[in-house]
Amino acid sequence: MDLLTLKDKTAIVGIGHTEYSRDSGRSEMSLAVEAIRNAITDAGLKPSDIDGIAKYTMDNNSEIDIAANLGIPALRFFGEVGYGGGGGPVGSVLLGAMAVATGMANCVVAFRAMNERSGRGTPRYGQASGKKTAGGASAYQEPFGLFSPAQMVALAARRHMHLYGTKSEHFGAIAVACRTHAQNNPNAVMRGRPITIEDHQSSRMIADPLHLLDCCLETDGGAAVVITSAERARDLKHKPAYIMGGGFGAGPWNIHRVVKNIEAPETESTAIAKVLFDRAGVTHKDIDVCFLYDHFTPLVLFAFEELGFCKRGEGGPFVSDGKLLHAGGSLPFNTSGGNLSEGYIHGMENTIEAVRQLRGQAMNQVKDAEVTFIASGNGVPNTAMILHG
Repeated sequence: MDLLTLKDKTAIVGIGHTEYSRDSGRSEMSLAVEAIRNAITDAGLKPSDIDGIAKYTMDNNSEIDIAANLGIPALRFFGEVGYGGGGGPVGSVLLGAMAVATGMANCVVAFRAMNERSGRGTPRYGQASGKKTAGGASAYQEPFGLFSPAQMVALAARRHMHLYGTKSEHFGAIAVACRTHAQNNPNAVMRGRPITIEDHQSSRMIADPLHLLDCCLETDGGAAVVITSAERARDLKHKPAYIMGGGFGAGPWNIHRVVKNIEAPETESTAIAKVLFDRAGVTHKDIDVCFLYDHFTPLVLFAFEELGFCKRGEGGPFVSDGKLLHAGGSLPFNTSGGNLSEGYIHGMENTIEAVRQLRGQAMNQVKDAEVTFIASGNGVPNTAMILHG
């Protein structure tokens, strides 16, 4: 299906999540079922209304088991989006939207649930491989001590600093904005722990130039949304969040586990930006609230450049003038705290917050928010979409 034909044919009508914690003490299936049940209830629907499930390839939960545990009688559609920390959160929503728009399903749940923190799912800095051999791209990295995502991002960050004069304080402005927003969010792991630029600068170094506060959380939890047709959405419980357009981006500039090339003429994000705004029929100036996948602060800065919100090399000053804050900022960003301060559910929590903004139910509500932009992933194959109320 051409994503151009998707415009305003579907909407997100239900949102739900679990508690975000450092140790859930529960199975990932339990987290998935709770988040999905909450989203279905929020939509004013019943499990029997659901006939499709879209998920992230990395998710350990089976669609069939989820359907059985929720009492969903039959699935007419199921699908998944692959790749690391990138395309899944928004991509699974777009899969659900395409299924609904083409008649493959009437009502689809997109979800992510994981015990990322207690399960120790992400390689740590300096964590050696337990394997006797390293294949593929790893063969060129692990023998030389390059193990973790933070290390890979650090190389790209240092190159950006060299080329454009970007400073660590610029990355810190992103961390401070997310943490500021988390203070008003009762669901945020980092509520009650505000930070300043000085705190960012004094936090311990993880992989130079990345400080601890440049790195996202690791969280246990689940998050889910319900997608249905625009026609049906108008009769449901909440104001719909219509999907204006979506896009997927991947290519030779970003092969799995290869350090991001910030000098490439086109990246996964620029590829999306070229088509997404045209598909949605809006411009960058129309975006009221912006949600970017904040796994590491440098990649957020790069994303603003590559998605066309500012020119390449201008990301540092762009993020540092207060525009990212919900109170008075011209481009409020990750208003629930994002992966850096709310919880790390691979960014699915950002989509939930985008819907809240359009409903007028956000903790850090942006006045008259009508259009939101959500991107999942930068530095990895990416997906993005634009919603309106």
